Amino acid sequence: MRLEFDIFRNPQPTCEKLKFKIYIDIFMMQISDRLSQSTPIKLDLPARVSSVKRTTGETDVTVSLNLDGVGNCKANTGIPFLDHMLHQISSHGLIDLDVHAVGDIEIDDHHTNEDVGITLGQALKQALGDRKGIVRFGHFLAPLDEALVQVTLDFSGRPHLSYGLEMPTQRVGTYDTQLVREFFVAVANNSLMTLHIRQLAGINSHHIIEAGFKAFARSLRMATEIDPRRVGEIPSSKGVL
Repeated sequence: MRLEFDIFRNPQPTCEKLKFKIYIDIFMMQISDRLSQSTPIKLDLPARVSSVKRTTGETDVTVSLNLDGVGNCKANTGIPFLDHMLHQISSHGLIDLDVHAVGDIEIDDHHTNEDVGITLGQALKQALGDRKGIVRFGHFLAPLDEALVQVTLDFSGRPHLSYGLEMPTQRVGTYDTQLVREFFVAVANNSLMTLHIRQLAGINSHHIIEAGFKAFARSLRMATEIDPRRVGEIPSSKGVL
């Protein structure tokens, strides 16, 4: 059945058309009143911030973060490419992040790269606390030119990494591409996160890695956001994470 409202095509004033217009006006006024009277949801939650310092015989690392930030980042690890990737996490995850590290990079970048991942994971765990109210799951598919990387994560309390990035070169600049996996292993283990990283396309190592970090950042943002429908509740049928 086809309904036609010719009031809009034939504006000649008739009694029925005027009644219809009055009904519409009243309806829109009621909607406007309800919207103007509605009160936005206010979540009175403690600040989700943390600061972790880790000192070993090889490195000295400090990570401070705010999960509810705006993407401000200071990264000084002594590894320029890692600093660049930390900026991706902060910017696309809307996490305020301050990372400072001093390590034995005269040997190689491995210890500093891993310990930054460990400390970042611990800082995430500390900021999330008991994880009440969080969405918990996050996923994102990020393109960067020819590269396409998918990240799915779960703040499950069970650390795990499935890693599927395949870089065609051993280095990006001076950064060893094998260290990408070591970084995410450290983050997942110390934040108690289940993390899956899959490469769907890509032939440029820089593009593949950066797409992975951007997808991780957006997944992190989704998973750590507060679900207004379950504020104060553990997002698990078991009641604990």
